[in-house]
Amino acid sequence: MSQPTPGIPGARNIHHIAYTVPNLDQAVDFFINVIGAELLYRIGPVEDATGDWMTRQLNVHPRASTHIAMLRLGPVTNLELFEYTAPGQRQELPRNSDWGGHHLAIHVDDVDAAVEYLRSVPGVKVLGEPQTITEGPIAGDRWVYFVTPWGMQMEVLNMPRGMPYEKDTDARLFGPWESWNSHSGSER
Repeated sequence: MSQPTPGIPGARNIHHIAYTVPNLDQAVDFFINVIGAELLYRIGPVEDATGDWMTRQLNVHPRASTHIAMLRLGPVTNLELFEYTAPGQRQELPRNSDWGGHHLAIHVDDVDAAVEYLRSVPGVKVLGEPQTITEGPIAGDRWVYFVTPWGMQMEVLNMPRGMPYEKDTDARLFGPWESWNSHSGSER
């Protein structure tokens, strides 16, 4: 009898990543007009005024309410944004070093050109200067973090093919794709 493959049975791909934002309109506008995302849909409010569905299904306060937007970023990434209102809601974004800390990284052709563009966007803060990793398994990677107007951390990077780690494994990171907008709808 063969051993089952580890992992979730039938898993195919990551469907989406999701972030909670303080202002859904602002975040959707930013992702469309600054990052280049495509809005797929918006729904809401999602709430349960008398029951406990929000707690059972989403692990939030039972009186929480949310509005949701789904966006497409490039050829393979779906991004879901939530704007919640809830009793006792914490309104502080985690730092990268906090539990639950996070950032979204976007591969670009030219990190310096991306930084020049991002510095021209009102409310965006580029953290430091672009860095190039000179040693180790990802030597050649060039990157810099930036912060959106509402405080979400993001990164632009260029990780060229032929990275040092590739000599030790046949596994490869996905990308880069030909162009951010080169997808042709919803490939399945």
